[in-house]
Amino acid sequence: MIKTQKQGTLEYLTAEGITAPHCFTTRHGGVSAGSQSSLNLAIGRGDSMENVEENLHILGRALNFDPQKLVMTMQIHSNIVRVVTEEDCRGLCHRNYPQCDALVTNTPGVALLVFTADCTPLLFHDPVTGAVGAAHAGWRGTAQEIGRRVVEAMAENFGAKPENIRAAIGPNIGQCHFETDADVPEAMIVAYGQEATEYIRKSGEKYFLDLKAINALSLRRAGVKHIEISDCCTMCEPDRFWSHRVTKGDRGSQGAIIVCGEGCK
Repeated sequence: MIKTQKQGTLEYLTAEGITAPHCFTTRHGGVSAGSQSSLNLAIGRGDSMENVEENLHILGRALNFDPQKLVMTMQIHSNIVRVVTEEDCRGLCHRNYPQCDALVTNTPGVALLVFTADCTPLLFHDPVTGAVGAAHAGWRGTAQEIGRRVVEAMAENFGAKPENIRAAIGPNIGQCHFETDADVPEAMIVAYGQEATEYIRKSGEKYFLDLKAINALSLRRAGVKHIEISDCCTMCEPDRFWSHRVTKGDRGSQGAIIVCGEGCK
């Protein structure tokens, strides 16, 4: 079950089955103003670096991690997974990081951060090896099975067994609002076969896709048995989450964060 947690004005979501410190953030609890109000985690859309840094420190205090040990993504809608350690920490500006859409680590104290504002955030934790992962799955990343790629990276680099991995799928644009042309469902069917059609609904000349369910399909095929899925839609709740479609790009960014605990090997 995905639960809402509150600490004062700070609001975030956690997955019951993931015991490593983690969260899917909402808009609430930060210091940013205007269209980035208030817990914006990324620069480049009008917010100041000072505000973003303070917002990350707020999350660090809430989840008990050191923001200076944060590794971020410079996202390009790919299926690139980076294996990182504390040596990959480059400060609190995500634009200083190499391009990728997913991160994995087993280094104690390292926190991973991916950004969303309609796309699908994925978090991973293997309680046996202690390894963790985070992924940003746009529709292109979903079609390229970035979730499966994270599971494979955790297995290859840290010895994680897929059946032990706990995964959580956070708030995104739901099937109720994710309207596309034919190219998007076609890409899913190429990737997943006819099983993907269960999560595609046609209405007139448009299509509506359930990206959470398709990412969960990818994880199940990779051998993950423990998957928790948020029922939140970013477009249904624009006062709680940023939606790129609702704001037409005038927005901040949510984050999905997970911290490798001291038990990591």
